[in-house]
Amino acid sequence: MAGAKAVTMTTAAAMTAVAAVRGRVGGWWRARREAVRRDAGMSTAEYAVGTIAAAAFAAVLYKVVTSGTVSGALESMIGKALDASF
Repeated sequence: MAGAKAVTMTTAAAMTAVAAVRGRVGGWWRARREAVRRDAGMSTAEYAVGTIAAAAFAAVLYKVVTSGTVSGALESMIGKALDASF
C-alpha cells in the first residue's frame, strides 16, 4: 500500500506542475492575442514608407518599359499581332 500512496502523490505533484505550465503558457498566448488586437492598423510612418516604395517601384518600371530594348520588343510584338492572318 505504501508504494501505491507514493505513486498517487507523485501523480498529483505532476498534475500540479502540468497545470502550472499550462497557466504560464496560457498567459503568454493571452498576452500575444491582446498585443495583436491593440494594433489597429498602419501608422503614418508605415504609410509613408509604403508610398515611397510604391513610387520607387513605379519609377523603375517606367524606366524599364520606356528603354529602347523593351520598347522595340513591345513594338515588334504588337506589329506581329496586328499582321497575323486569321
